[in-house]
Order: sequence, then C-alpha cells, then structure tokens
Amino acid sequence: MERKIMDSGKILFVMKCMLAAYLLTAGLLLLLALMLYRFGLSERVVSICIIVIYIVVTFLAGLIAGKRAGEKKFLWGLAMGCIYFLILTAVSFAVNKGMGDDMGNLVTVFLLCGGSGMLGGMLS
Repeated sequence: MERKIMDSGKILFVMKCMLAAYLLTAGLLLLLALMLYRFGLSERVVSICIIVIYIVVTFLAGLIAGKRAGEKKFLWGLAMGCIYFLILTAVSFAVNKGMGDDMGNLVTVFLLCGGSGMLGGMLS
C-alpha cells in the first residue's frame, strides 16, 4: 500500500516537472517569436535559439528532478530529458502528420534533451 502511494507521488512529481518544463518552453518560444517579429532574425538564428531552449529547459527539469530524488540523480535527469523528448516528438508527429525528412535531427534532439537533462541531474 505504501509503495503505491510512493509510486503515485513520483508520477505526480514527473507530471508537475513536465508541465513546468513545457510552460517554460512556451514562454521562451513566445519570447523568441517576439524577437523574430521585432528584429527579423534569420532562420538559422531561430533554429539555434530553439535548440538552446530545448537544452536549457531539459537541464532545468533534470536539475529539479535530481534535487528532489536525492539518489540516482543522473537517472532522474535522463528520464526528464527523455520524457520531454517523447512528448515533443509526439506533438510534432501529430501536428506534421508524419515524420518527414528529419530523422537525423530527431536523433540529435534526443541526444541533446537526454544529455542536458542528465547533466542537470548530475549537477543538482
């Protein structure tokens, strides 16, 4: 019985962490859109900024998860990065109605999300 309560607490924490991560992502992407509108940024700059946003957000999610976990912090950070990537990929597939030509970018984003989440967990 006590294990079920602990497991539901962990699931609730992961859900809260992902909600915070996606709210932060939305805010940063809105800021980027404002900068794009205001300054007319190039496509390359916008792509780099989007990647930086993914890295920063998953790093912070891993940092928060690692601080709360206490032990196996890097695994919690890695889990946050991977869950963030899975949600991001699912939404992208739903919006684009398929995969397209971005398989190489998909692997790169997975490595960046997982790695930065794990780094956040290790530094917590």
